[in-house]
Amino acid sequence: MGLGNKIYRSVLLGLAGNGAVEAAAHKVGMKLGASRFVAGTTLDEAVAAACRLRDKGIQVSMDHLGEGIKTLEEADAYRDAYIVLLQRLHQEGLSGNVSLKPTQMGLALDEASCRERITAIAREAKARGAFVRLDMENSPYTGRTIEIVRQLHKEGLTNTGTVIQAYLYRSAEDVRKLSNARINLRLVKGAYKESRAIAFAKPDTVAASFKRLIRMRLDSGVYTAVATHDDEIIRWTKAYAARRGVSRGAFEFQMLYGMRMSMQEQLAAEGYTVRCYVPYGERWYPYFVRRLAERPENAGFVLRNLFKRN
Repeated sequence: MGLGNKIYRSVLLGLAGNGAVEAAAHKVGMKLGASRFVAGTTLDEAVAAACRLRDKGIQVSMDHLGEGIKTLEEADAYRDAYIVLLQRLHQEGLSGNVSLKPTQMGLALDEASCRERITAIAREAKARGAFVRLDMENSPYTGRTIEIVRQLHKEGLTNTGTVIQAYLYRSAEDVRKLSNARINLRLVKGAYKESRAIAFAKPDTVAASFKRLIRMRLDSGVYTAVATHDDEIIRWTKAYAARRGVSRGAFEFQMLYGMRMSMQEQLAAEGYTVRCYVPYGERWYPYFVRRLAERPENAGFVLRNLFKRN
């Protein structure tokens, strides 16, 4: 990654948590370009997008966006929204798979009540044959998120899993322990700004770590989601699975809404399970900015979009 790209990424990730910039972005609205990466602001819009993906053979993981909440009342509202989401997915015959952020459920405010909210969602999901993924946020929440999932499994809520970020030094040990506990994982490179004291910084080193984690998981026999848009990682995963005799039913590829859609359709046509991460909701700004930070060409898309509209 060149110096220019590093500065670009650092600036954008800093803006992701800037309340004043977020407020200004919401005044512009989804026409800023967020509609490419966010399915909509309402549940109806998100369900419509999920149905279109289903018709193309692509499964979904629904995410009602929201992070950095200020009150426990907000956390209660998000819990209720997820329960409604699970009910709606069941009614529509859609894959019952949702993703949520622990801070959205109050992890930064009160861990005990956060666990209660997540448990309520997991129980609702289990009753409907659905799965709940606890997204991984920045490093202060890594250990606590993993512990919540481990506790859910101990309580019999094995329809839950979490995410491991390849750029963190700790991740290989986390994968080893969670594989031994038979916990479903999504593997990602990692999109948050982290210190070199705890995370790999060079792209080739992150990629090597990612492959190591994929290898560990495929060898473990525990169901795994490989979340990537990287052609090399996709090719490597397919080749390694074939070489080791890992069935296509033992893992899936996950990609983001609005990104590499033709690749998602191609992989589905090849017989791989493909799951599209479908985010929606009023709190789209932090998610949107992280998508821009990942690839400079995404920012170019936004600028072109604005010029077309003005």
